[in-house]
Amino acid sequence: MENENKSKRNLSRRKFLGSTATVAAFTMLPINLLGKSTPVAKEVNETKPNSNFGGVQIGTITYSWRDKPGGVENIIKYCVETGISSIELMSGDVEEYLGAAKNPMMGMFGPPPAAPKAPAGDKPAGPPPAFKMPEFTPEQKATIAKYEKEMKAWRLSLPMSKFDDVRKMFDAAGISIHIVKFSPARWSDEEIDYAFKAAKALGAMGVSEELGMEAVKKMVPFAEKNGLYAIFHTHMQFATPRFSYDPFMAVSPAVMFNFDSGHFFGSTGLHPNTIIEKYHDRIVSIHVKDKTGPKTDPANTNQVWGQGECPVEDILLLIKKNGWPIFCDIELEYDVKPWSNSVKEVKTCVHYARQILM
Repeated sequence: MENENKSKRNLSRRKFLGSTATVAAFTMLPINLLGKSTPVAKEVNETKPNSNFGGVQIGTITYSWRDKPGGVENIIKYCVETGISSIELMSGDVEEYLGAAKNPMMGMFGPPPAAPKAPAGDKPAGPPPAFKMPEFTPEQKATIAKYEKEMKAWRLSLPMSKFDDVRKMFDAAGISIHIVKFSPARWSDEEIDYAFKAAKALGAMGVSEELGMEAVKKMVPFAEKNGLYAIFHTHMQFATPRFSYDPFMAVSPAVMFNFDSGHFFGSTGLHPNTIIEKYHDRIVSIHVKDKTGPKTDPANTNQVWGQGECPVEDILLLIKKNGWPIFCDIELEYDVKPWSNSVKEVKTCVHYARQILM
């Protein structure tokens, strides 16, 4: 593979931030859901967001703005401010906008674990430990069970026309929804069907969930029934010996992947293009981020774009070169400095990607 271990150009953050580039406005034309036609750019009103650069659709996920107020109106506002014209939408924002109760679990988690402290004068001790689901008290478990029962009744009574209305709001702003992250594999069959119907009404290609064989087998029948994809997100599975996408793909052609290039590189040190080239026809989207590798101190740690080791430029240029219809979604995970905010940082990442692709 050409230029597997280094970028075609040395695009430092300093050089990028010092550059000025202007491009014509672009937007997405409708997508053939199961054909995965290439996102097509066309000139539009310049007031609308435009993040299709050189035929590569740059988007983001609502998780990137987790420190900001959520909700449909705010997400649209952030997309417009950052110039983003496609999004992987997390379902909680939509359901709460349509009247669902807030998930009580969101208030049951403490702050994320802090990185271990190193003795004075030593190098950093490494990244924070992985998040683990806490043990809930009997009272918390009862609260969660009550919420889940109420949510099931709410979902199954909600008219799909409500999601059509939400889609019209995004359409009017020039933003397409390519994935909805319901993560419904543990829901009842009726709710999984609801998730796919809602995603279809929102104009998405499918519903996403964390990768696991049980989740794949649970979701596939509903993906096939609704003519959409069941899209599965990876973390660090590729660091496990002999891990492969192949058994999951064999379940159904409706199984597709959301490949996290940062988790892959940070945990294996291998070039993400090895996976993208092999499975490009089964990848709907890629989460793009910059990280250190597994042998760097600190290892597998999120970095400001351009300051880490993940070959972001190679990834984007590979997709551009081949014209693959893969959405490249910014996942903002590095620490945002007090003088900035997540909206400003996502906008910087959009410009960084544009500088590579245009």
